[in-house]
Amino acid sequence: MHFTFTPTAIERLSPEVEGTGKQLRLLYDTEGCGCVMNGVPTLQLIDAPFFGDAQGTGNPYPVWYEPNYEVFFEPQLKIDYSASSSAFILKSDNQTYTTNLRLLKS
Repeated sequence: MHFTFTPTAIERLSPEVEGTGKQLRLLYDTEGCGCVMNGVPTLQLIDAPFFGDAQGTGNPYPVWYEPNYEVFFEPQLKIDYSASSSAFILKSDNQTYTTNLRLLKS
């Protein structure tokens, strides 16, 4: 998968990632959803990738993710940030996955 970040997302993520040793991970949270098809995408700050994670390319940040859940996303993803709603947005050219992409800090 390839991740592109908008300038507003980069501005918001820069203090969290650059110079901190933290990395980004796209988590597909299925806990409490009842079905894997109803998972919730979440952006996670991590110290190191989890066992079995794959690294997606990114501009300017690479993003780790669980390969099992890659099927739920398109190959080209964009992460944006809305200052008015104080939330990240995960989208592609064909759809918006969520307008409330949470940033989890570990």
